Amino acid sequence: MPIQHCIVHDIDKAGSDQSASLRPAATELATSPLNEDLLSRFHDAYHAKTKAWGHFLDGGELEAGSTPAFTQALGAYLDGGSDFVAFTRDVAERLLPLVDAHLSVSGHLLCVDYQHGETHYLSLALLHQREGFGVTESLQIVPAAQLNLARMSLGLRINLTQWRDGTASRHYLSWIHDRGGKKLSEDLATLLGATEGIDATGETRTLLKAFSDYVEKEDMAEEQSREKTEALIDYANEQASRGEPITLEELSEMLDEQQPKAFYDHIRNADYGLSPEIPPDKRTLRQFRRFTGRAGGMSISFDSHLLGSSIEYDESQDRLIIKQVPKQLKEQLKQRKE
Repeated sequence: MPIQHCIVHDIDKAGSDQSASLRPAATELATSPLNEDLLSRFHDAYHAKTKAWGHFLDGGELEAGSTPAFTQALGAYLDGGSDFVAFTRDVAERLLPLVDAHLSVSGHLLCVDYQHGETHYLSLALLHQREGFGVTESLQIVPAAQLNLARMSLGLRINLTQWRDGTASRHYLSWIHDRGGKKLSEDLATLLGATEGIDATGETRTLLKAFSDYVEKEDMAEEQSREKTEALIDYANEQASRGEPITLEELSEMLDEQQPKAFYDHIRNADYGLSPEIPPDKRTLRQFRRFTGRAGGMSISFDSHLLGSSIEYDESQDRLIIKQVPKQLKEQLKQRKE
């Protein structure tokens, strides 16, 4: 990921009752392997976070004649009207009220303009420090402050290529949306002049439901079902780790090379309302797993999210209780009774 520009500004906040202040950097950081490594580790930490996905408000969503200050400043920087130092200092100053309102500790604002493949990105994140320990060349233990990437609570990434090209994508912008930081996320979106364009959690959940329906409709054997489940989860997690969306057509091709359009056609024919590209939600993916078992002429297979709702396991009696019998099975049972 070649870095075009990189800078770190310091946002100081002595305590919850103190106003945040900015100590801006005068110059950019020189490109170095260390900075490249930091960007890579930041990437991993950022994509492990729960995020909101969206886009900048467009003409139809804005009041007549208004343009959000952030997009105005970003456009001026990309067009050469301001340099990276001035642009990021302006952004840092605009973030001070958010830090005052939602955070009680200081942080370092990391700003990186970089390429990943043929795509141009801008990432911003407020990184906090934690106290650690180091060992000197004389083997003495010394205190050593470290950036705590896992604690990141304010961060965003913009796919500048998609934004500038004016593509139909409604999720070229993402920002951290942790469960405990909902108001911070909302205020950051307001500052950016952005709105959510897709519900990543809901879309991921619907995709997994569509996959479960597909497996049931195709009446797949246990081993085949497990293989396809693993293929889907591996692909989705790989896309999540890269910060890229799940592409339905690509996923369909991976699930069945002999019938590459089968799963895609199933989704479209059943009208699940899914977007062609879905930003994967890692938390939802972690919860997805198929429980399977076969014994004495009986085969059972169901998704883990059904346990506790449609299906209950009574460990003391060693029995499964199915509350919602599948329609096809219900009809067969009715016919057998007749």
